[in-house]
Amino acid sequence: MRILIWHVHGSWTTAFVQGPHTYLVPVTPDRGPDGLGRARTWDWPDSVVEVPPERLRDEHVDLVILQRPHELALVDRWLGRRPPLVYLEHNAPDGDVPDTRHPAADLPGVTLVHVTHFNRLMWDAGPTETAVVEHGIVDPGHRWTGELERAAVVVNEPIRRGRTTGTDLLPAFARSAPLDVFGMRTEGLAEHIGVAPDRCRTQDVPQGDLHTELASRRVYVHPVRWTSLGLSLLEAMHLGMPVVALATTEVTEAVPPGAGVVSNRIDVLTDAVRDFLADPPHARTVGEGARAAALARYGLSRFLDDWERLLKEVTR
Repeated sequence: MRILIWHVHGSWTTAFVQGPHTYLVPVTPDRGPDGLGRARTWDWPDSVVEVPPERLRDEHVDLVILQRPHELALVDRWLGRRPPLVYLEHNAPDGDVPDTRHPAADLPGVTLVHVTHFNRLMWDAGPTETAVVEHGIVDPGHRWTGELERAAVVVNEPIRRGRTTGTDLLPAFARSAPLDVFGMRTEGLAEHIGVAPDRCRTQDVPQGDLHTELASRRVYVHPVRWTSLGLSLLEAMHLGMPVVALATTEVTEAVPPGAGVVSNRIDVLTDAVRDFLADPPHARTVGEGARAAALARYGLSRFLDDWERLLKEVTR
């Protein structure tokens, strides 16, 4: 198939474009949000083709994957027609949960696809046909060394997003282990949360270097209260890292017993971080369990097979 999809979520798209299709990605001169083009920090195959909007009317398009409400208007304007439509929802609902109405709820002929069963449960989709295709990860390999007695956290814009990403919980974790927080716009985080700089270091590293940086830390901490299912958590598990996470949204499904410590009790979580720092063999064993669990549920082949079945159903 020839699939039109915007470059919105780089990590997710990296897995999706490993499939057998041609992926048409809009590109504009300014490479703005509606025309970002091919990824610069992820490894995408040659089957991902940049197409300027003015050329899309002449392109054969079998299916469109929408990810934002305004993209349907772009389809009408740029293509002048509506091929079969899938609306991919990456996020948990925001606002008046659990009564949040999904933007695709009243769009005729659209199939709404969620990335977690929790999201499907919480969004109000009305009569729209819905499905779930859980995440898939391009396996980075078992790379955990745990040589640095520090805990890793991955979060973008923790100061702006605050309680949503558990920023207010970081001081408690910093008392259990020095933190290395990776992500965009993390500057000034230690001062913002009142922690000594060495107890909360921040870095925004290129995507290609992130897995190496994570794997050298002893444990991965996922303090997020309300999100979908963070791909960084699944990537850490693939790396063979033991994980410590809040028992919110889909995390209890993603991290089974033996793969890490999941709880809504902060004392349980901070004690677990201390235990992993103090006992590297234990951290290694639990990290191996995390990797096995992630490969079994979030492996790339299962992800692509699920999408293949769904795409055939939609275009049939």
